Amino acid sequence: MNEILIPLAYLVASVLFIMGLKGLTHPKTAVRGNRLGATGMLIALVVTLFDQHVLTFEWIIAGLAVGALVGAILAAKIEMTAMPELVAMFNGFGGIASSLVAGAELVKFAGGGSIGAIPVAQFTIAAGTSGLIGMVTFTGSMIAFGKLRGLVSTGVVTYPGAQIVKILFALACLALIVMIVMDPGNIQNYWILMAAAAILGVLAVIPIGGADMPVVVALLNSYSGIAAAATGFVLNNTVLIIAGSLVGASGIILTMIMCKAMNRSLANVLFGTWGDSAQSSMPGADEIYEGRIKTTSAEEVAMMLDGASSVIIVPGYGLAVAQAQHTVRDLSNLLKANGTDVKYAIHPVAGRMPGHMNVLLAEADIPYDELVEMDVVNPAFQQCDVAIVLGANDVVNPVARDDPNSPIAGMPILDADKARTVVIVKRSLSPGFAGIPNPLFAADNTLMFFGDAKKNMLDLVAAIKDS
Repeated sequence: MNEILIPLAYLVASVLFIMGLKGLTHPKTAVRGNRLGATGMLIALVVTLFDQHVLTFEWIIAGLAVGALVGAILAAKIEMTAMPELVAMFNGFGGIASSLVAGAELVKFAGGGSIGAIPVAQFTIAAGTSGLIGMVTFTGSMIAFGKLRGLVSTGVVTYPGAQIVKILFALACLALIVMIVMDPGNIQNYWILMAAAAILGVLAVIPIGGADMPVVVALLNSYSGIAAAATGFVLNNTVLIIAGSLVGASGIILTMIMCKAMNRSLANVLFGTWGDSAQSSMPGADEIYEGRIKTTSAEEVAMMLDGASSVIIVPGYGLAVAQAQHTVRDLSNLLKANGTDVKYAIHPVAGRMPGHMNVLLAEADIPYDELVEMDVVNPAFQQCDVAIVLGANDVVNPVARDDPNSPIAGMPILDADKARTVVIVKRSLSPGFAGIPNPLFAADNTLMFFGDAKKNMLDLVAAIKDS
């Protein structure tokens, strides 16, 4: 009976994983997709534990309860601005779990344990691959977490011969995998492989600047899936192979989408930087801003909006930090009540991960049809009376379009600078993740509305109501 029920349960779990990923492609179906994926994982987990006789029934229930409690606490406590750090940590835990499981199976085999019908070559190659990719994922993800959290320098960290050192460590790891395949009984080689891979993960991520961390997190997500798939071959577990492959493929696709949104190649992200040399040739912030910054107030912005027929709101990381999405919704409702056309311009990499702005605005029940992607909304800026930029920086920086020597040259941006009036809501003139000044702040049609995004929007809503 188990020979029929277990494969059937794995098939159901795999279908749920695929349906879950499909659901995650749109905000309207994302919650349902998440639930489908979680249900599939629950089925796969319970069936595997019962099939392998890993734990008693009581321990399975206890493990599910503890995991559900931790998940509920994280879901309730983690802010949206901290979600990329949490994803990085999850990637790391997934990577090290795959490495340790593969290592445990290798130890069992070295001690005379059975691996069933799995060919020894497949078993050892898969174990070595899991150890390598899993540990690179773990330490790389911890560095990414530290950079996103501000615990590790977000700047570019370089040293002489950095690429050569990384290549040597990668070759050493491959050599250790060969040694494991040739002599599976010498388990010490596996632990050395894990140590070398852990160092390689640090070396691979530490040089990359904070601006590229969202891309790195997406790539590490793919790595965690590949490590899981490799462990699936170690265990001869079909559903783990399928789930790992889905995660690996979707992570790579997401990585390439983000690279395209920044007009950069994956190789440039991994082995290059938004270079300091290019930045050094650009005018400094003082040269761009001095004597040209014009400030405004809530009352002045309210008067401009009173006569505006078209308003485009550009949400950015500053909106997420201030948790201003609900106040922005209130502003939007006031403007629409006065007959103003309101749109939200969404850049693919605004915030710290793809879909960041979509999720924040959906949280405030802002209609999906008002969220307009970059390619569609850009032509509308030329007819826009007022563009309100809330905490965005690099994604509206015109040097990406106008200066071929800038570090972000060629990166697709939102053409907010082409609106008749641009209101920038920002705490200060500090640069974005790319670390360069933004000439839009000093443009003739720009007004700086300094302050916290939520407080400024509250003041603006009050000013509109009083006018």
